[in-house]
Amino acid sequence: RLYQIPFGMPNCEDESEARTLYLVGDFSAPAEFFVTLGVFSFLYSMAALVLYLRFHSLYTENTKLPFTDFCVTVCFAFFWLVAAAAWGKGLSDVKAATRPAALISAMAVCQGDGAVCNAGTTPAMGLANISVVR
Repeated sequence: RLYQIPFGMPNCEDESEARTLYLVGDFSAPAEFFVTLGVFSFLYSMAALVLYLRFHSLYTENTKLPFTDFCVTVCFAFFWLVAAAAWGKGLSDVKAATRPAALISAMAVCQGDGAVCNAGTTPAMGLANISVVR
């Protein structure tokens, strides 16, 4: 939800005031899908672990239970792949929206003839990249 993040832009005409700008974009849906699927996968893994360890005889005697477990696991694996791809696309969109060059080009004060604008630092996205690799 980048539209909720404000940042100050200096006003060159009146140096005492700064305009507040907001980033553009809402890329929360892929992240929420990724996290929700991760939570459900964890809960299913814990339930399956209890089933495997505590009710092993029920699991071996019933022929439908292992097949159902296999089908649910395949579904979770497919949705995990989809969620990782969606989160990867969402992250690349967040990177594009918060790229310093894009933010500087959106500032009207930087469009003047004598204006020289540059980014102070480049955002670190290493941990976000690792979240997609998982």
